Amino acid sequence: DLRVEMLHGRMSGDAKEDVMTRFADTARSDGIDVLVATTVIEVGVDVPDANTMIILDADRFGISQLHQLRGRVGRGVLPGLCLLVTDADAGSPSRERLLAVASTTDGFELSQLDLEMRREGDVLSSVQSGRRSSLRLLEVVRDEDIIDRARTAAHAIVESDAELTSHLALKLAIGSIIADEQAEFLEKA
Repeated sequence: DLRVEMLHGRMSGDAKEDVMTRFADTARSDGIDVLVATTVIEVGVDVPDANTMIILDADRFGISQLHQLRGRVGRGVLPGLCLLVTDADAGSPSRERLLAVASTTDGFELSQLDLEMRREGDVLSSVQSGRRSSLRLLEVVRDEDIIDRARTAAHAIVESDAELTSHLALKLAIGSIIADEQAEFLEKA
């Protein structure tokens, strides 16, 4: 007989701690063999003997969250197995996202895929995702080298001429493009 227990965010901290302690030590008389949990287990859970996870409706999660969840199993001597269960149609963006997660365990590669799928948003403002961008000619992922070179050149100019007094055309161009709100955001960044 399997000993099954639930874990969710509405439980008190003490109750969650108790469940996790019993799940981490199955040799206890009140140990837990199977834990049914919400995403409360996404971070901060280290149970080396946990080796299998089933994520229902996996298409409702993002790449980063799926990668975090999957990382909860296979931390001990046994290999981990994470099953992503979905009803998403073949070829749909949701299914493509799941296939991307299934194709690699490399977190950096997954973050690049996530960025390509969701886009970077408007990097010149506080809008963090989506297709709308104030960049007209550049794409953050595609033009990474150009952006790095431009950043280096911009740093050199600002270091030698912080008020842009010797670069008036540049100062005027920046002033005409960037609204006060964006300038404040960029200065904070």
